[in-house]
Amino acid sequence: MKLRFLACIAGAALCLTFSGCAKKVAASAPPPPAPVAATTPAPTRSAAPQTPSRPSQVASNPAPKMPDAATRARIQDLLNRIQDAYFDYDKHTLRPDAETALKSDAQTLADIIRQYPDFKLTVEGHCDERGSEEYNLALGDARAKQAKEYLAGLGLPGDQLRVLSFGKDKPICDEHDEACWQKNRRAHLTQEQQ
Repeated sequence: MKLRFLACIAGAALCLTFSGCAKKVAASAPPPPAPVAATTPAPTRSAAPQTPSRPSQVASNPAPKMPDAATRARIQDLLNRIQDAYFDYDKHTLRPDAETALKSDAQTLADIIRQYPDFKLTVEGHCDERGSEEYNLALGDARAKQAKEYLAGLGLPGDQLRVLSFGKDKPICDEHDEACWQKNRRAHLTQEQQ
């Protein structure tokens, strides 16, 4: 018992000793910094207004980040001419005819949208009515991503292409046969609504 009491007193004495030292160190002010000899005189400020540091700020206005109405109409015309890319049943790989459809006017479209970094296009992925909602959403997403990758390879900026899957929710044909289902298995390119 006495041993335990002595150990507690020794611990308390150590705590008081270290806490007392810390206060002494913190209480004294640090020495002032040594003066530095200036080799060049400090610049004097004049009352004249400052000019911008980059001349390009004054010389030109920044390029618009979104196309005007006429350019948007031209983009829409190109999108209307680019046919949908169609897919085989339960597949998301581009067929040769789908590549041909996407290639049409893609370079002209790329040249235009590259000038407007905030402008986005949407690559929609669609499926036919067969299969579950979850499966078709995933398949539509894979189809849209495949089309986006192909379009980016043709020169469209990938960061300006958004992918959106509708699965089987937006069919363009409502019949229940293979000819109709083929029309619904597609990737479609649209302007993103602002």
